[in-house]
Amino acid sequence: MEWHPTDAQSLALIDREVGDHMLSPAEYEIVRRVIYATADFDYKSLIHFSDLALQSGAAALAARTTIIVDVPMVQVGINTNIQNTFANPIYCSMEAITRPQKEKTRAAWGIETLARRYPEGIFVVGQSQTALITLAALIQKEEIKPTLVIATPSGFLDIEAAKARLSNALVPNICTQGRKGNAVVAAAIVNSLVDLAWQAYGGDNAV
Repeated sequence: MEWHPTDAQSLALIDREVGDHMLSPAEYEIVRRVIYATADFDYKSLIHFSDLALQSGAAALAARTTIIVDVPMVQVGINTNIQNTFANPIYCSMEAITRPQKEKTRAAWGIETLARRYPEGIFVVGQSQTALITLAALIQKEEIKPTLVIATPSGFLDIEAAKARLSNALVPNICTQGRKGNAVVAAAIVNSLVDLAWQAYGGDNAV
């Protein structure tokens, strides 16, 4: 990502306001980028990283694993950074060709269709509650095994249950806890993870 001096100044202000924390350097880099994108310091304690989530995600990006997103806003938010680095294919559930159905939303049917096509992909659900619920069900049934799931939809009981199912399934994941979250948060997480992976693997060294 290209940075301007004002970006560095803003990040320095975030560092001062956040103060002491228990996050690893890589985790903190992601959290501070989310705070920068949202101006919401609550995310310091709302973003949860499962074991090996960052390592698994970085390796998958370097291997040019397919990325599945739930809404166009996430796709637009990460596309430039992805294309300038690892150039992973990105597919959006809202644009997937599916047969008309009444039982599920368009995003849910799209995520299911793409999940069956790319069962070991990187899944980014930033907005659609129904897409996350559908994805969690597929994972729990062991029909798919994602390399990484990033889940940040806002919501209440059903969303919390879906995120709990992700954790119980032991799938590498980065999730927001509680009711807050949106597509902007998801895009910020992906972009910061891409930058960290690019630093680790480098353009010429990417698989």
